[in-house]
This record gives sequence, structure tokens and C-alpha cells, in this order.
Amino acid sequence: MNFLKAEWRKLAIINYEIDPHILEKYLPEGTELDFYLGKCYVSLVGFMFLNTRLLGVSIPFHRNFEEVNLRFYVKKKEKYGWKRGVVFIKEIVPKYALSFVANSFYKENYKTMPMNNQIDVNDDELTVKYSWKDKSWHSIQITADTAALPMETDSEFEFITEHYFGFTKRENKTSEYEVCHPKWEYYPVKHYQLDIEFSALYGKEFAFLNEQSPVSVMLAEGSEIEVKTKKYIL
Repeated sequence: MNFLKAEWRKLAIINYEIDPHILEKYLPEGTELDFYLGKCYVSLVGFMFLNTRLLGVSIPFHRNFEEVNLRFYVKKKEKYGWKRGVVFIKEIVPKYALSFVANSFYKENYKTMPMNNQIDVNDDELTVKYSWKDKSWHSIQITADTAALPMETDSEFEFITEHYFGFTKRENKTSEYEVCHPKWEYYPVKHYQLDIEFSALYGKEFAFLNEQSPVSVMLAEGSEIEVKTKKYIL
């Protein structure tokens, strides 16, 4: 059953290498960390939620909005292979009703903050900026080529974007939900600018990201998506 349908567009993805031990307390039971070429990743992702429908219903004033989340990558062994997914440290959205629904139904860690977006296109450059505010403003800005390219097999971009499940830890329970979408195209990044205070947003254990350069910066076009109803697996 589809819980939510929407479009995820212009995904700004900032990837950092992280010590796996930092993530152990966030790891849902039954999952393990997923690595790319031996590296453990945490990603800050900003994007547009567009044409959102909840249980088939479009809610006025809650169809189009920004989201910024901090996430890491896991996998779960199944009988016929691996399920690859993500675990969210925190998800930020601009409206209280969005946080309420997500926290109530999916037990995620959503927070409500003022947010802005700016998406500009000229002849040869695409600029995407997401801003959000707690006590001060934080922002991600990426400038890229305007021509999107297809995903390359076994690439870092494929690893980051091809995790199709969300896993949630709440005390000793683990739930999962599936996110369905086609393979995404990406825009070659020219340059980026970050203004983020990680310790204020995510706690002291993530303060080191203030001084650490990203492993990579990506800009994905995105697509229509479907989020299936969650189920408890443990």
C-alpha cells in the first residue's frame, strides 16, 4: 500500500566519511552498516518535495516544500539477498503538520524550522540552494551544469542513491518501509558552498564535520517517488 506519493527534485547531496563507531547507537536491530569502497558515509541531503499526496489526498498548503536530512547507509540480510536502505539522524521540514505526521506514523526524528529554496537556471549553469534556520541560518548551495547525465553502474552516485528502504530504530524495535523510484540522473557539479553548524543541528558527536571537507558533492535530478506503508520487522 502506498502511504505517500510525491516528486523528489533537485537533490543536493553532501557526502562525508565518518567513523563507523559514531553511528552504532543509531543502527536499527537487524541491520548493519553499508560501505562504499571501504568507506562509511554520512550524507546531508536537501531537496524539494513536490506534488505531495498522502494516502492519495493532496493537502492544501502542504504539497510543495523543502526537506533537509542527515542520513547514513545500511543493509539487511534477506533470504534472497540484501536490502539496502538508509537511517535518518534528523529530518528538517518547514511545516509542523509534516513533522507531526512523519513522527506519528513513521517514528522518524522530524523537526520543524523556517526554510527557503532558490533554484536558478541560465544558459550553462544550474544553481540550487537550500536554507534552514534554528538559532541562525544554515545553507547548502551547489552550482552545476544544466545537462543531466545518466547514472553510471557501480559509481559512488549509484551507491548513494540506490538505497530503496528506510529503516527506523525506536528502542528495541525496527521498522522498514520501501521507497520506489527509477534510477536518477545527475548534474556534474562545478562548485559548492556550505554554511552549516553541525554541532548545533545534530549534536557534539557530529561537530567534526564542521572542519572536514566532503568526500563528494552531488546534485541529482530526482523523480516521482512512492513510499510504501511501514512494517515492523523486529
